[in-house]
Amino acid sequence: MTYLDRVHGELARISAAEQRRSVRAALPPGTADFSSNDYLGLATDERVVGALRAAERAGSGGSRLLGGAYAEHAALERALAEWTGREAALLFSSGYLAALGAITALASCVDVAYSDALVHACIIDGLRLTKLERHIVPHAEPPQRGNDARAALIVTESAFGMDGSRAPLPALVDGLRDADVLLVDEAHALGVAGHAGAGHAALRRDPRIVVIGTLSKALGAGGGFAAGPAEVIELLTNRARTFIFDTALPPALAAAAQQALAIVRGAEGEELRTRVRALAARIRDDVRELGYDVRGDDGPIVPIVLGSEGAALALARGLEERGVHAPAIRPPTVPPGTSRLRISLRANHTPAEIDRLLGALRDAALVAR
Repeated sequence: MTYLDRVHGELARISAAEQRRSVRAALPPGTADFSSNDYLGLATDERVVGALRAAERAGSGGSRLLGGAYAEHAALERALAEWTGREAALLFSSGYLAALGAITALASCVDVAYSDALVHACIIDGLRLTKLERHIVPHAEPPQRGNDARAALIVTESAFGMDGSRAPLPALVDGLRDADVLLVDEAHALGVAGHAGAGHAALRRDPRIVVIGTLSKALGAGGGFAAGPAEVIELLTNRARTFIFDTALPPALAAAAQQALAIVRGAEGEELRTRVRALAARIRDDVRELGYDVRGDDGPIVPIVLGSEGAALALARGLEERGVHAPAIRPPTVPPGTSRLRISLRANHTPAEIDRLLGALRDAALVAR
């Protein structure tokens, strides 16, 4: 048996579980897309795209510690630190790499790790790399540590990307001990939650809090970052392998992200946040009335939980036939038995697109009955 025979067998097992995926070249013309994380619609904003095009070079050419350092990086880091209420920030080439780098570097400062049961794969992978003793905490609950006095790394998302729910940040902060670190992934909160869109942790100026985030969602650009006390950022600069050995973020993307950040922090950003929250509230209420199991809080993510992979695939296909793209989310992205559609609202969704989504869901509900 060759390795390709084993590849064939593995693909057959994925198909049998209705978990096989494929990458498409593009959506059909005219499709209303409800899958994007571009929550404020800034990825196509002419000012953000203009900043990208005005850059003098495309790639950075090397790591930041070699020849890949540019003024755009440093300016964006200063702006991100100020925005998130931290002393300093460090750019990575993706949010995934920011999580891996921050977790593995901070692991040397603690003895044990706790993570929410629904954290993103980047957090799970980062914790596995540390070899720390890891405890998985029930979703949206603080860890029960008893008399264990060991220094802990506690990791959570502030807004959970597939569930639309929030972390219990007040309880997590109240439970911190002097030697602990709370790492908060703000990927799905930045831009859409908190004062000036700075996320749920921004006003908590506790040095035990370190924030990680992405520039690829509400900021409409690309890349990731970590922000926290200046000495923590210096530690990451010297110990985070995903920073040290990775080619730096293209300066053009850094310039685009800084332009988007300026919009997010201003009055226009508040208008965009208000609009996307209102759209999400409407969709959440209307879809519940159609009889669907709708999860989530008040953010732009509206999960419709179907249960089985087959049910989620069937609904996704039904919507696509009606010109709506909302792909099925299946294990391992979500826990078994919770396959769903994840409706992602954007501030630039048109009334016609919203009506098409609700009409497609209404038609599918009638067919199911």
